[in-house]
Amino acid sequence: MDTLGGSAAAPAVAGPAPDLRAAGEQAPTPADIQLIRASLAIVEPVADRATAHFYALIFLHHPEIRALFPAAMDVQRDRLFRALLMAGRNADDPAGLTEYLTGLGRGHRKYGTLTGHYGPVGECLIAALERFCGSRWDSATELAWRRGYGLISKIMIDAAEGAAKSSPPWWQAEVVEHRRVTSDIAVVTVRPDQSYPYRAGQYTTLETPWWPRVWRHFSFANAPRPDGLLSFHVKAVQAGWVSNALVNRSAPGDVLRLGPPAGEMVVDHASGTDLLCLGGGTGIAPISALVEEVAEYGSAGRSVEVFYGARRRGELYQLESLRRLSERHPWLSLRAVLSEERVATAEALFGDLPEVIGGYGHLAGRAAYLSGPAAMVRRASGALLRAGVANSAIHHDLAAG
Repeated sequence: MDTLGGSAAAPAVAGPAPDLRAAGEQAPTPADIQLIRASLAIVEPVADRATAHFYALIFLHHPEIRALFPAAMDVQRDRLFRALLMAGRNADDPAGLTEYLTGLGRGHRKYGTLTGHYGPVGECLIAALERFCGSRWDSATELAWRRGYGLISKIMIDAAEGAAKSSPPWWQAEVVEHRRVTSDIAVVTVRPDQSYPYRAGQYTTLETPWWPRVWRHFSFANAPRPDGLLSFHVKAVQAGWVSNALVNRSAPGDVLRLGPPAGEMVVDHASGTDLLCLGGGTGIAPISALVEEVAEYGSAGRSVEVFYGARRRGELYQLESLRRLSERHPWLSLRAVLSEERVATAEALFGDLPEVIGGYGHLAGRAAYLSGPAAMVRRASGALLRAGVANSAIHHDLAAG
């Protein structure tokens, strides 16, 4: 539960939970939004303590909710405050806030979140904020947060109830192939137990049987296909429980769980805009899916350029597959970029991917799709903006892993 999500002794939570669905009918005022942001600025420097206190309140006064969370709460605490910051920053953007919270509401179904959980969680959140805002907390700030959380919970509840009419909270998916492509990267292919609708460029959350209630983001590495199989490129990272389990432990026959698809990094096939795709490391997975989908739909007269970045040549595990696609489709061009190994110019460009893109030129007017490490995506976004690519034309989903 990314946003319903900390440890420490705590005082009792005062009063019964209000009717948060009714509270959400009254949107926060501009003054409320300023108070919400001001209180978040106060709490941000002590976010770890505040969120730990928040979770302690929940688990002390509502122990039935504890079973919805993983045993280790370190990542959960970070996700809570990021979600609060996102909601606070977008409080004056109803469309953006609704889009963000709708995805959260649908995704929370996989944790077992019920409508009745939102009220108690809201009371614990307000109690934690009151404690850590200290003398800056007053009745106006509390009212602002009650209105804000009421709106947040209403959007999430409505999204969850709407999704429940057409899709399960999660999908069971059997591993049908596990292929090691480098020492620390595996391509894992699964077969969902029922139809799983998604778009190339999107991602999902995935849970393994070895780490119950620990969900991690992974991008789809293929476009939807008739056999319904889904592939993921997984790199085992240090302290990565799920990624290490998938790379080093999973095998055909194991059953995983998938959350609903998410993400907006999808191609508009009605547009003929030329595409520029940047994939760093396993970030090449959604880029490969996008290219595959364009090939299936037809290029619509557009060109597609793919820049595939890695440190060394041996890490370009997806290069041959993309080359085969480029040989069949003249609209597709492919360039490898290596940051630590110099090779013949015909084989790969040398340098960091964002710097290579920044010096490439003639990029204005294109739609750009970026996937890879967060630092790379941010730097590449900046390079594209300086090269004349419109901000609205730069697409990425930094939440994906």
